[in-house]
Amino acid sequence: MDKQQLSKDILKLVGGEENIDQVTHCMTRLRFNLNDNKKADKATLKNTPGVMGVMENGGQFQVIIGNDVPVVYNALVGNMSKGANTGSSNASASTGEKKKRNPISALFDFISGMFTPILPAITGAGMIKGIVAILVALGWLSNESSTYVILSAIGDGAFYFLPIILAVSAAKKLGSNIYIGAALAAGIMHPTITALLEGGNSSFAGITVVAATYSSTVIPIVIAIWIASYVEKAVDRVTHSSVKLLVVPTVTLLIMVPLTLIAIGPLGSIIGNGLSGGIAWLFDNASILASILIGGTMSLLIITGMHYALTPIVIGSITTLGYDFIVPLMFAANWAQAGGAIGVGLRSKNGQTKSMAYSTGLTAIMGITEPAMYGVNMRYKKPFIAALAGGAIGGAFMGIFKVKAYVITGLVGLPGIAAFISPAVSTLIYGLLGGVIAVVSATLITYILGFKEDNAPQPAATTPAAEPATPAATTAAPVVTEEAKAQDEQIFSPMTGEVKPLSEVPDPAFSEEIMGKGFAIQPTEGRAVSPINGTVFSLSKSGHAIGLVSDTGAEMLIHIGIDTVKLKGQFFSPKVQAGAKVSVGDVLMEFDREEIEKAGYTTITPVIITNMHQYESVESAGRTTIKEKELIYTVKA
Repeated sequence: MDKQQLSKDILKLVGGEENIDQVTHCMTRLRFNLNDNKKADKATLKNTPGVMGVMENGGQFQVIIGNDVPVVYNALVGNMSKGANTGSSNASASTGEKKKRNPISALFDFISGMFTPILPAITGAGMIKGIVAILVALGWLSNESSTYVILSAIGDGAFYFLPIILAVSAAKKLGSNIYIGAALAAGIMHPTITALLEGGNSSFAGITVVAATYSSTVIPIVIAIWIASYVEKAVDRVTHSSVKLLVVPTVTLLIMVPLTLIAIGPLGSIIGNGLSGGIAWLFDNASILASILIGGTMSLLIITGMHYALTPIVIGSITTLGYDFIVPLMFAANWAQAGGAIGVGLRSKNGQTKSMAYSTGLTAIMGITEPAMYGVNMRYKKPFIAALAGGAIGGAFMGIFKVKAYVITGLVGLPGIAAFISPAVSTLIYGLLGGVIAVVSATLITYILGFKEDNAPQPAATTPAAEPATPAATTAAPVVTEEAKAQDEQIFSPMTGEVKPLSEVPDPAFSEEIMGKGFAIQPTEGRAVSPINGTVFSLSKSGHAIGLVSDTGAEMLIHIGIDTVKLKGQFFSPKVQAGAKVSVGDVLMEFDREEIEKAGYTTITPVIITNMHQYESVESAGRTTIKEKELIYTVKA
């Protein structure tokens, strides 16, 4: 899939950049704030190759991409002419005039926009805390050792200084100066202030300063930054440009730090502690009912974007109580979505549907639910209902045993099971059992209910070409009988070089075998020959990717280099056209390997089978170095 072309298609179909107020991205989706959602062509977007789904939630127009969303986002921003702000993988770009939204939508947009960029920091810190807990539980690390102290500090750092991290993110979202925001948070967290308030209430200019602790808190600093954004803008408006650098930050900090200590901080702490205490009371007194309700509706909250409203509550519960009840129910809901997709795979009679269902089900087990939810379960409706039921059933089990999470690990899936680690090993066991019950329940309910499979999805990962070819270069795929497809296929090397596993390719579409299976070659010469007897199915505009289909039905992709599409054909010289018949050893492409590498691109070349749903396995020929036309692997029917 040509991410540049996909980004251009998306940009056009959302109404053009003049219709974009802001665009951000999370783990799997582009999140647009459009000036007019009606200008977006939702139906065409849904059917665009590379787009897994489209949703409108919380005032946002969301385009579901999957694991390649950072690449598509960067390409999208690069195609915007009015300027864009890029930085992290969760950066944002904005253009045009802001539109008015209802307060609820604006609130959810603010919460999601504030927490999405900081997820890598708290995810990494949370995973480290979980790993430390596992090492201690296994007796491999003493909690009295200096190693434990250092590792714990690494894990705790992002949470202890969370107000500073949040201040930067919130200020950026509100359009105010992020460094003034950071200075505000640093002021209320200064060791001198902390020590002063540890002794009880104090005073500032004769006004009482209520004792409060601000480390690891969320609500006080968020309210403070929100108010500070208005103060900063007001001071900026009345200050002459020649002294703004001096006056604006000085006045803003002098007003906001004392105001936060005197009023905002204590009020925010009361709200945060009240929410955490309320959740704890609910689970102490109606644990099963609350777990069924939250576990069964969590996926609906994710669809609407309302799950972001739970983030401050989760963080507040862990920092004030030491544990949280909501994260385990997210775990159950995610695994239930996996169960719905797996049930589709078991029930489906369509090879492409099975392939997509199983792969997205596995992704959901790992904690990324959008591909399964939008690409499979919601597409067929009944599997989504089954997933909601599975989440409720798994949630009920967790409610019975009061499963808790003790750290935040970001991904609420198999990699995040460290969140359940506690001195009581049973918490981890019950957490995993709850997830298994959710996935099995959803799978069985999906299988029993069934679904209509009239419009089976055509996943982009199984298309044989990496880029759309020019109209003149594209031909229809040759008709291959089912009897022919049932044969084994020998794949010969298209290049001379070193054979590498796909896991070494620096692109998840290949390294995670999303596009297909096979091997990669690090070429030592600058040409590619045909690895099969068959037909050139397509040739990318930039020349770096060639799609082939063998006479027996194996669909192949030879992708010369990674991100070499950006070279726009420079250093590539195609020797065939789409539709040409080829035999093993016929020259397909010549390329200047040295110049490509000088331009900063790797020339490692995946040679993969893209219709693996029609085959059983790929068997290596066992070579580590290879020459053109030597056997590299066999694909087994």
